[in-house]
Amino acid sequence: MNTTYTYPSVLTIAGFDGSGGAGIQADIKTISALGCYASSVLTALPVQNTQGVRSVYAIPDQAVEEQLGAIFDDILPQAIKIGMVHAPALVSIISRALKEHPGIPVVFDPVMVATSGHRLIEEETVSCLVQQLFPLSALITPNMDEAAILARMEVKTLDDMYRAGAKIQALGCRSLLLKGGHLDSPLISSLYFDEQGHTETFTFEKYPTNNTHGSGCTLSSAIAGYLARGKSLREAAALGQDYVQQAICFGADVKTGKGNGPLNHFFNPEKLIKNELV
Repeated sequence: MNTTYTYPSVLTIAGFDGSGGAGIQADIKTISALGCYASSVLTALPVQNTQGVRSVYAIPDQAVEEQLGAIFDDILPQAIKIGMVHAPALVSIISRALKEHPGIPVVFDPVMVATSGHRLIEEETVSCLVQQLFPLSALITPNMDEAAILARMEVKTLDDMYRAGAKIQALGCRSLLLKGGHLDSPLISSLYFDEQGHTETFTFEKYPTNNTHGSGCTLSSAIAGYLARGKSLREAAALGQDYVQQAICFGADVKTGKGNGPLNHFFNPEKLIKNELV
């Protein structure tokens, strides 16, 4: 009797980046590089490159809902990454879909501010994200700018990050990885707040490069990839951060575009993992 296999599958629900460094493109590259199978649902069409976002075009609500239905009916993922969700109606559509599949871990990167500083979503949408998507997510991964919006406070230092993280977790999220890439420091410190209220600090070297476009998208996708491979949430958070650090390191000296260049997602790609189908 022939053995049948399956790939560890990750669904990314996110926006577009024609320059290839962020959004769904970065997600698919990351998931693939980690040996997982990537499916995707497009939520928005930003017009952007390495220099910044020029405009954002909406994807019709019905199109997003139909995309979700098509994927869930056919390729049920082992993990889900959510990126740019820019409108309240989309939040509701995605939330309804997730509630139908409560056993799948969700990593939510609350994309609110582009690397260029461009604000991507309105205040009403932020409230909807907190109320509807935070409770459904195993982990949220805001950067310091996004943490400042969520915690309604200035987030400039590591002490600020501790205070903001506690405030954000009190909003109803289960676990939180607060990224410290914007710290004015030779080291990058990220704070992991688990469901039990414990906090762990991850510290990494900061490389002298502007090639960090899409690092947040890459991190959340990497964590989802490791979750799909069976790692615990804490293990996935640690491994995902290590993957991003190496992707930045191996792409630090490469010139792509005129602005903030992308990471090297394929510094050490893995073959698609085949798990025996039970």
